Amino acid sequence: MGVILYSALAIAIIALLILMIYAVILVFNTKKTMEEVRETLGKINHQVNGVTEDAREVVQDSKGLVADLTQKSTQLDGLIQGAKGIGDTVEDFNKSLQQLSNIISKHSKEDQEKAAQAVKWGASIFEYWNNRKHKSN
Repeated sequence: MGVILYSALAIAIIALLILMIYAVILVFNTKKTMEEVRETLGKINHQVNGVTEDAREVVQDSKGLVADLTQKSTQLDGLIQGAKGIGDTVEDFNKSLQQLSNIISKHSKEDQEKAAQAVKWGASIFEYWNNRKHKSN
């Protein structure tokens, strides 16, 4: 029975040694995997920092663009208001010219009638004068 006990003890010790060897191999493999994970996380962290910096630049550029667009929009609003004012002025000027044209046309017709009457009176006076001149001769 002593042999069986020593044999069982030897098998148990060998099993423990094999288990310990596998545990050590597992620890070394785990260490290697953890180092690879650490390197990968470092690379990811570096890339995330790069992306974050790029995002900050994009945000800054966007803020600049928004400010520029706001300024140009304000200037364009002023230009549009100015163009509207010019359009209103031209429209008022056209109305004034139309009124002036109407007044000139009205006065022209009145003057034509007066001129026609003056010509008639002149012709009458000239005819009267001619008749008087012929009678005195």
